[in-house]
Amino acid sequence: MGDSTVGKWSAGVGYGPVLSQTDLYLLNTELQLHPIMSGTNHGFHLMFNLVTGSTGGFNPNDRDRDIPFSAKDEPATLPRVQDLIIITESSPWCTVVHNDRGVTMGDVCSTIWKEYTENYVTDAEFNVLPPRLQEQVKRAATHNNASGASWNMYYNTPAPNRYKRVDWLRDKYYFDGLSKKDNYSIQRLGFKAPNIFVLNLTS
Repeated sequence: MGDSTVGKWSAGVGYGPVLSQTDLYLLNTELQLHPIMSGTNHGFHLMFNLVTGSTGGFNPNDRDRDIPFSAKDEPATLPRVQDLIIITESSPWCTVVHNDRGVTMGDVCSTIWKEYTENYVTDAEFNVLPPRLQEQVKRAATHNNASGASWNMYYNTPAPNRYKRVDWLRDKYYFDGLSKKDNYSIQRLGFKAPNIFVLNLTS
């Protein structure tokens, strides 16, 4: 017969239904996060930089060698879902990751990156910050703009005193896993749901 088993997290469409938001709430199904997303994969630690959008990784037991993020097309959760809602204690925004065929880990990374680099902090949001944190955001914006690609200065020069959401994160712009924190979800959004996860960030 040979070894024809398929890995639990393998990419593909033949792994049961993709749950819509309504299905998920009616069934109240608990979702299992992919070990790479939860930071519990012992052979691969995801290095995702929210400033540049670059993804890669390393084996925690062999840190000298970079490993490509080849699992990006694998589902972010089981069962697979059309929508993941991601919040973080580091910012006031909510990111909704959507894919009709089931949210993948690549979807999570690309959507978070776009949300934080293509959207600007409003004046009202910025003015809520205490002066010390406003200065830190300004310094982060200067650093993030300087570390961008050289074409950035020609095509993507930010307007003066305009800060991107990624600047709000200051020095904590590396992905450090997703986790389930129902109490925080209730505090932030007023409700909890199986597909709400908290994004942890590190410097």
